[in-house]
Amino acid sequence: MSILSHFEAKTGAMTYTTKAGVKITRHARALDEARTMDDLLRQLDHQKGAVFSSSYEYPGRYTRWDIGFVNPGIEIRSYPNEFVVSALNQRGRLLLAAIDEQLTKNSQIVVIERSAKSIIGTIESDHELFREEERTRQPSIFTVLRSIQELFASSEDHFLGLYGAFGYDLVFRLEPMPLHQEREERKPDLVLSIPDEISIVDHQRECAYCLSYDFEIAGQSTAGLPRDGAFYEYPKREDIPEDKKYKKGRYAQLVEKALTAFKRGDLFEVVPSHTFYEPCTGSPSEIFQNLRTINPSPYGFMINLGTEHLVGCSPEMYVRVDGKRVETCPISGTIRRGKNAIEDADRIRQLLNSEKDEAELTMCTDVDRNDKSRICLPGTVKVIGRRQLETYSHLIHTVDHVVGSLKPERDALDAFITHMWAVTITGAPKRNAIKWIEQHEASPRGWYGGAVGYLTFDGNLNTGLTLRTMKIKAGIAEIRAGATLLIDSVPQDEEDETLTKAAALRQAVEGTKAVSRNPHHKKDAVGRGKRILIVDHEDSFVHTLGNYFKQTGACVVTARTALAKQLLNDSADFDLVVLSPGPGTPNDLPSTRRLTVASKKNCRFSAFASACRASSNTLAGN
Repeated sequence: MSILSHFEAKTGAMTYTTKAGVKITRHARALDEARTMDDLLRQLDHQKGAVFSSSYEYPGRYTRWDIGFVNPGIEIRSYPNEFVVSALNQRGRLLLAAIDEQLTKNSQIVVIERSAKSIIGTIESDHELFREEERTRQPSIFTVLRSIQELFASSEDHFLGLYGAFGYDLVFRLEPMPLHQEREERKPDLVLSIPDEISIVDHQRECAYCLSYDFEIAGQSTAGLPRDGAFYEYPKREDIPEDKKYKKGRYAQLVEKALTAFKRGDLFEVVPSHTFYEPCTGSPSEIFQNLRTINPSPYGFMINLGTEHLVGCSPEMYVRVDGKRVETCPISGTIRRGKNAIEDADRIRQLLNSEKDEAELTMCTDVDRNDKSRICLPGTVKVIGRRQLETYSHLIHTVDHVVGSLKPERDALDAFITHMWAVTITGAPKRNAIKWIEQHEASPRGWYGGAVGYLTFDGNLNTGLTLRTMKIKAGIAEIRAGATLLIDSVPQDEEDETLTKAAALRQAVEGTKAVSRNPHHKKDAVGRGKRILIVDHEDSFVHTLGNYFKQTGACVVTARTALAKQLLNDSADFDLVVLSPGPGTPNDLPSTRRLTVASKKNCRFSAFASACRASSNTLAGN
């Protein structure tokens, strides 16, 4: 479905009133499809905001689009013991007052400090026992998000909403357990923004629009107020500590520990990760553009959080909700791409025949179905796609597609919470896997393994898992990658898989391109200046053979027997004569023997023949 499928493609203004009485005027104007996101990305190098980009197509699942903004008016940050809602500019201050009033209506939310620029509050914990069906409704930061959504709720617009990043540690607010790793002070586990100017590019429809919003609350309006924000300089680049540099075999040792847990019966599956550190010389926007070119994905993103950037191209949907339809696409089962389509076909056959990879995906999907069954109508949870193939720059994945229908009393946030976090980046049983990860990984996951995307005020949701992602801070890119482990995992193979998953991100940081995927990449021209005669014995593949020789830079002439004989008798300037195969036997073409004698007499056979043979073999393979 096109991202603008719910948008009436016309410019001008529309006004509507939310269910809570906020009057909103939206102005739409057309933009240049080719330039819109490039301009926005450059702004995001130094100003808060985000771009979310789908550069991957899959029928019935993904289309190509971009959506982004800069200088939002409101920002929401969540910490272990409090939340902060901030007005980032004068426009945001008007909204902040309305949000403050809205939050005070909820008895589970306690505002402990307020000013014209921010609200600081806590969530009242409910210590009573509850049924598992009610876990998604326990007091948490999502109580705050649901309250804000109610303030701006309307079916008139499909883009105004909460945009940003959800950190991995949010799971501990819903599934409390002992924490073993040391966390940074004041490290947020959620950063969301309410933008009031959104740029949208629909590559399927080949159009782009800017949607600008003004709010009128209690007689006051944002109309005419500047859409500005703070400017953030790049901090000085730090050195990478020696103990954080990649050491071969360290991840394999982690796999060995997991195998012990499998044998004890503590786990069925677990997905541990480790981190690579790379120095950055390019800007975050340049790195994102490189990554998007190298590894087109359905969930690409660049988010400026002020002190750090998140840049990623995730292949995996986390949760998507449209109306009452909730869907996910668990990915498990991975193999490295081949050098060409022929090798890809062999790898695909190997992947589909792998019992281990099939078992991995089955486990992931079974847990996913269980998560949905908590909040979906009985009988509506279905697998509509099984072990489908998705192909990316370095990897081929097997993917399932799972859908369900939300119960009448459940919403998109229930769907989001019930899947925290996907078994494809945690394991099973999920709680035990999360506990094992906390005990054995070298550092907190931070943003990795969480989600990015947006919750719109019409009640819909579109989020991707935070995979194939780097955090850029102080000139250092932190790249995290993991692998799905089962009892028959081979430690070094699993470590190698993490290297493959991280490869595209490391290339993007280095500024290199995947030349093996570039159809215009030039081979060594070993045949330049040489002339080749190919004698066509009515073969079905003579022009393919000629194409291989032409790729060496040689000049190729293709001729049937009579013309070939004439060419050889008239001149002797061919460096190589190639007699093609043909139907029947050589005796069926009496002239072939005479032609062979002529070619030996008149052709300058040299070492070039061997060079061409080697080069054409290489070209045939690639």
